[in-house]
Amino acid sequence: MRIVKQPFDLTIEYPVEQIAPLDKILFFDIETTGFTARSSHVYLIGCAYYDGHAFQLIQWFSETKEDEKYVIQAFFEFSESFTHIVHFNGNNFDIPFIQQKCTLHHLPYSFAHLQGIDLYKRIAPYKYFLKIPNCKQKTVELFLHITRQDTYGGGDLISIYHQYLKMPSEASLNILLLHNADDIKGLIQILPSLAYYDMFNSPLKAKKVQANTYRDYSGMERQELLIRVSLPTVLPVPIKFHGNSCYFQGEGKSGLIRVPIFAEELKYFYANYKDYYYLPNEDMAVHKSVSAYVDKNLKTKATAATCYTRKYSFYLQQWDILIQPFFKRDYKSKEVFFELTDDIKTSREIFSRYAEHVLQMLANYY
Repeated sequence: MRIVKQPFDLTIEYPVEQIAPLDKILFFDIETTGFTARSSHVYLIGCAYYDGHAFQLIQWFSETKEDEKYVIQAFFEFSESFTHIVHFNGNNFDIPFIQQKCTLHHLPYSFAHLQGIDLYKRIAPYKYFLKIPNCKQKTVELFLHITRQDTYGGGDLISIYHQYLKMPSEASLNILLLHNADDIKGLIQILPSLAYYDMFNSPLKAKKVQANTYRDYSGMERQELLIRVSLPTVLPVPIKFHGNSCYFQGEGKSGLIRVPIFAEELKYFYANYKDYYYLPNEDMAVHKSVSAYVDKNLKTKATAATCYTRKYSFYLQQWDILIQPFFKRDYKSKEVFFELTDDIKTSREIFSRYAEHVLQMLANYY
């Protein structure tokens, strides 16, 4: 087994202390000769850590297939002083692979002492919002304008490692070590992408709310609500996204949400329709206590679809029941709205919640 150590000249552009103290975090990546632990080998485990002054890289390399057991053992012994481990899709590959290898080698180790942060799991749900074609680590690096020295893919290195086993050379070793080093270095450099995760999973604060009038493509006058929000973490790359006639633009720690205001007549449906009568001439439902004074020829028992009152007002759409009472255009309509009342217009708290609501909708819009 060969152990390689070197410093990393990096700074983190993300408030990592909200995860854990920096010197308690281990950045981790492995290189293997295949996808299954029983039929392939882990030939390299690399980690980066902060020693209080700078980042350090440590790599354990199997110079022979027999070294695999000692590489795993050395990694776990080194990890004992850390509390958190950061990886990219390690929940699906790296960690199960190493855990299965522990079983095969009868090694008494596990990751139980380490709290995992899988960057892939945190970023992948928002790949459409970020407009990236996939959620591979290299793709995220390109999104963040990060460049690397390594030009190989993980699969390309398998033949190089097999060649190294037959005929060891410093050239082959350097290629293998560089790929792993760039993967780990990339883990640290893409940490700022967690700002997008934070944006969807932390409270937003509405700073300014105002109505705006504009003309659409056909020249019709429309109204929209502008919500300027304070984001929990600085976005490393400005982002724009639109869906369901809503629009989001984020840059730095500031975001702008635009949603249409609907000025129209909508219906509020009563849930307990059996307690109501429907008045066809008035096109509305009234409670039985009131309908006693109405001619029986002018009323009929209300159904779920006719038990409503109508109201012309200004409305905002909601994609779940966030604010009640809610209104619809028709009983079977899937679109749901809430009235933009005077009380709501002055509530910064409600608009903060609504901004989060709109962002969640956009995150799932594809």
